[in-house]
Amino acid sequence: MRIAVVTYESKISYAATNVLDEDKILAEILIDLGLEFKFEIWSDTSVKWETYSHLLVKSPWDYFDRYSEFLDWCQRIKKLGIPVFNDIETILWNSDKRYLEEVQKQGFQIVPTRFLSKQQPFDLAEYFDVFKTDQLVLKPTVSGGAKNTIKLDREMWLSKKEEMIGLMATEDFMVQPFVKQIVEEGEYSYLYFNGKFSHAVLKSAKKGDFRVQHFFGGNISKVLPKPEDLNCLQQLVNAFAKNCLYARVDGVWIEGVFYLMELELIEPYLFLFIEEQAIPNYRGAIKEKLDLI
Repeated sequence: MRIAVVTYESKISYAATNVLDEDKILAEILIDLGLEFKFEIWSDTSVKWETYSHLLVKSPWDYFDRYSEFLDWCQRIKKLGIPVFNDIETILWNSDKRYLEEVQKQGFQIVPTRFLSKQQPFDLAEYFDVFKTDQLVLKPTVSGGAKNTIKLDREMWLSKKEEMIGLMATEDFMVQPFVKQIVEEGEYSYLYFNGKFSHAVLKSAKKGDFRVQHFFGGNISKVLPKPEDLNCLQQLVNAFAKNCLYARVDGVWIEGVFYLMELELIEPYLFLFIEEQAIPNYRGAIKEKLDLI
């Protein structure tokens, strides 16, 4: 057994100094399991992927910056037939946030969303009325780390209309009403390994910001979910991530209903530092996936 841990080229681009480096944690786990492994950059064309028995996709955090190249890489790996965790079909599906449409069609609540294709004529003014809101959030359908995520009010849209049209001509975007619970309470992340709940966190934005990511100064705190909440979330995981080594379910609770913001199945930060059992849960899931039990 020889494992490639899939990472990315510019290791400082999306890293943060206020949380643990999970690549190092994963390395310690694999050493402890007595496995031969090497970290490989997904975009490095010199890598001989066929020499590996398994690929563990951990931190290809620039895939959305090089999306066409990443899709080509996924297709090459798919043709090789090497077992990948999470599997390539899941990664491809999850790489574009239009997957949220499928989640909604299956009866799960998502934050209300409209998708805008690049170069498609549009006027954001209508979406303030559609969503009955004074604030909108726009983000690319292929993105991560809040890249090009923009919050607009009606007046700001009028003053930045030309700038926004230029930006949205280059890639597909999604538009949503701004969810006030993000600032007032925070965004919840629930972590699952092999379809089983492990731990949860609440991510809160720093004062004056709406982005909850830790590399923007957001605060992270441990959460102990209620059994009824986990029962609700388990249905979502069973439907879309049951066979995934890792899954992170991000969203907000509004009047007792969970609204999915993202289902992270490619390269989520796993918040392994927040809970004593998180690393053992992760280790056990890897061991089970590699059929070492």
